[in-house]
Amino acid sequence: MAPIPTPPAEPQDSPDGYVGLDAANAERLARQRGWPTVRSLPPGAIITMEYRVGRLNFEVRDGRVARAWKG
Repeated sequence: MAPIPTPPAEPQDSPDGYVGLDAANAERLARQRGWPTVRSLPPGAIITMEYRVGRLNFEVRDGRVARAWKG
């Protein structure tokens, strides 16, 4: 049986620090801090709820990050 791959480590970064930032700057900062996937979503977007290691989600309202969470 093949070994189960070890998922990559997530950056030691708090999503709360992105709230209030301009969306484009927040995405650029997140990538600089090591997030391989950054997803920007409009308020109320319908999304799947699976957890993805290494993904940072932004809810963007009026060009600013209103909410940020991992996965």
